[in-house]
Amino acid sequence: MDNNKLYNALLKTQERQKAERAAQPHRADDDDRLEQGRESDANGSRLESAFLKEAWTEQRQARQTDAAGQPFHEAHPNWTMVDESAEEHPPSIYDSSISLDLINNPRPWSVEDLQHRKIIYSGMPNKAILDAFREVRIKLRDRAGAVNFSVLVSSLGKTDNSALTAYNLAATFAMDAQSSALLVDCNPWDSDLDHLVSSPMSLGVTDFVADKSIKVKDIIYPSGIDRLSVVPPGTLASSAVELFSAVRMRDLMGELKSRYPDRFLIINAPPLKASTEAHILVRYANQVVLGVPFGEVTPEEIVSSVETLGSEKFSGLIFQQ
Repeated sequence: MDNNKLYNALLKTQERQKAERAAQPHRADDDDRLEQGRESDANGSRLESAFLKEAWTEQRQARQTDAAGQPFHEAHPNWTMVDESAEEHPPSIYDSSISLDLINNPRPWSVEDLQHRKIIYSGMPNKAILDAFREVRIKLRDRAGAVNFSVLVSSLGKTDNSALTAYNLAATFAMDAQSSALLVDCNPWDSDLDHLVSSPMSLGVTDFVADKSIKVKDIIYPSGIDRLSVVPPGTLASSAVELFSAVRMRDLMGELKSRYPDRFLIINAPPLKASTEAHILVRYANQVVLGVPFGEVTPEEIVSSVETLGSEKFSGLIFQQ
C-alpha cells in the first residue's frame, strides 16, 4: 500500500473513532492521545505502538487496583511495600534495593552500645576482629556459590557461649548493603540473645512449632542493627528435642531461608557435644561452623567432631576468647 492509500485509510479510521467518541464521551481523552500518536507518523509505524501503549496502560491500571476496584494510591494513601508483617500478600516482584531499606529497626544500637556488648560494626577500632569475621563470610559465600544459604553455629565447649559468635556472624552478612541476615536462636537454655537485641522479645521458635495459630511474623524481631532480624528460641525448652524434629519446624526453616533471595540464615545451636538438639538442627543447615573456646577443647575432640559432621557440611572453626 502506497502512502496516499495508507493516509486515506487512516482518515477513515479517525472518522470512525470520532463517531465512537461521540457515543462514548468518557473515552475522549484516551482517544485524543491515541489519535495524536497516529498522526505523528504518516507511514503508520506509530499506529501499532499507540495500541500497545494503551493496552499496557490498561493492564498496569488493572494491576494497581484493589478488590474494591479503587486505585491503591487512593484507597490506601499509606501503602508501602510488603514486609514480614504482611506475609499473606508477598510482593510479586522482589527488588532488594528497595526491600532491604524497609527492614524494621526502630531502636538501633549506638556505637557505645555495640562496644559494650562486643558486637562488631563497620569502622570499629579493633579491625583485626572485624576482618576475621569478614574472611569467614567470604569463605562461606565462596563455598555456597551464588545462592543464599543457612549456617549453623555451635560451640565445642561444655557451656552455652555461641550466641555472640552467631550474632556477630549474622551482623557481618548484614553489613553488605546488598544482603540481609536472620539470626534464628535455637538454644532455649541460653539467654544471651536478650542482651544483644535492642527490642523486647517474647514468642520464638519453640512457641511457633507448638502452636499453629502463631504466624511467622509474630516471632521475627528487629535486632538493633540494620538489615539484621532475629528469632528468639521461645519458651518451651523442655520440649525442644521433639519440637525441633517436627514437620512444622522443617517448614519454618525452609520458609525463613527461601522467602527472600538476599537473606542469609544463621542458626545458633546448643553445644554440639553436650546436646541432642544440635545434631537435630544440623539437618536444617547448608554449612556448619564450630566455635572453639580457648583452653577447653583438645585437638582430638575437634577432629572427632569434624568427622561426625562430615566434610559436606563442615566449613570451619572460629576460635573464641
